[in-house]
Amino acid sequence: MHELSLTESIVKICSEEALKNNLKRIEEIRLKVGELSGIVPDCIQYYFNIISKDTVLKGAVIKVEKIPMEIQCKDCNNICTVNKINFCCPNCGSFNIKILKGNEFYIDSIKGE
Repeated sequence: MHELSLTESIVKICSEEALKNNLKRIEEIRLKVGELSGIVPDCIQYYFNIISKDTVLKGAVIKVEKIPMEIQCKDCNNICTVNKINFCCPNCGSFNIKILKGNEFYIDSIKGE
């Protein structure tokens, strides 16, 4: 359910940017979402359609780019992309890892007129 509060923040930020840049309408919002963030993009779009109903954001499309999990092994120093089910280094099998990417969530760009 945290997608609702995240979506409210997206609407607030994009509305402020539209005002600052004299945009009459926002057409597209691009988000970067890390694989480990736990965010469900379909929920964001669902809440967005409801919340943005009477704003310059009405009808805007949200495009989501998933950011895969990237780790660095603390034992062999290998850096690689892995799936979120396998938290071990594919090079040496160590579970002594540092997560470098995959927790991100941010607005990458806004397109409007």
